[in-house]
Amino acid sequence: MNPGCCCPEDHSAVRKTHRHQGECSVDETSLDRSGYHYFLPITTRWMDNDIYGHVNNVVYYSYFDTIANHFLITQGGLDIHDGDIIGFVVNSQCSYKSAIAYPDRIEGGFRVNRLGNSSVEYGIGIFKEGEDAACAVGTFTHVFVDRDTQRPTPIPATMRQALESVLVAD
Repeated sequence: MNPGCCCPEDHSAVRKTHRHQGECSVDETSLDRSGYHYFLPITTRWMDNDIYGHVNNVVYYSYFDTIANHFLITQGGLDIHDGDIIGFVVNSQCSYKSAIAYPDRIEGGFRVNRLGNSSVEYGIGIFKEGEDAACAVGTFTHVFVDRDTQRPTPIPATMRQALESVLVAD
């Protein structure tokens, strides 16, 4: 078994995402802090833990949503209350590497994997504060739509520029 992945394949030469039987996916650059361009400190909460004493799997998706929207609001100019566009989540996935638990202090790493006309796939890593290896990695895809018509709309120039600043090169 390959460290950091759920499959027996050797990924030593792999840089980008691979997919194979069982729909496992791993992006070797997502497992390390150096693969991210933007970080958001997050405080775990008592209620994040489940009966097993670690942060429950569903909470990671809340972290992903928080990280992505924090970036969009603070860096990309997204106006969540009165803006013309909103982002719909159309896909998300998470691979868990090691447990976190309250009261761990964590940091969410953020980057853009793919940037389209109206959609963007983010890469997100969850790290214990100051550690290089990710505890969890995942993707989160937004399609931006017109608030009124709810039809896809191009990503505005200001937001696109912010997203391009954290875009990983192919």
